Amino acid sequence: MARILQGGFLLPACLVTPSHRLSSQIIPNLNLVKASAAQKEDIQRDSAVFGTKECLVPHHKVTVHDRQRGVRHEFVVPEDQYILHTAEDQSITLPFSCRHGCCTACAVRVKSGQLYQPEALGISAELKEKGYGLLCVGFALSDIEVETQDEDEVYWLQFGQYFARGPVDRDDYALELATGEE
Repeated sequence: MARILQGGFLLPACLVTPSHRLSSQIIPNLNLVKASAAQKEDIQRDSAVFGTKECLVPHHKVTVHDRQRGVRHEFVVPEDQYILHTAEDQSITLPFSCRHGCCTACAVRVKSGQLYQPEALGISAELKEKGYGLLCVGFALSDIEVETQDEDEVYWLQFGQYFARGPVDRDDYALELATGEE
């Protein structure tokens, strides 16, 4: 999204850091141009309509089939914003936990479209190739349709090969001891 900097200079959309939680970063020694009156007017008009999500950034339709809740969500996401954060900005509740791409609580299976997720550490490269992704650190690069996955199921797909005797049963007593809830 383009920004008008102090002094009336125009910062092009391609130079704004593509992250929901990071502020804009300017490339050193960049030759900025003064924003014309028409550009300033366009940016102000777009800001009034879209807030900080200006028209200069492509937007994509995201459809999430939430299997656990039995609901379907459709919303529009700017290409430079995380899907989970944009959904929350629109009062849409989706599963999540860590928000950093390290767990599998927000795991989805991509049914169609393209998901870019360079920070998704909680999903192996093999699962990414099979169409799995994480909404908390995922960017939509096209219209996309995804289906939420059971966190334990994704964990088993990723690490189950390392358990010799099959899935590990939950031990609620051990969990109570660990959390101090007796």
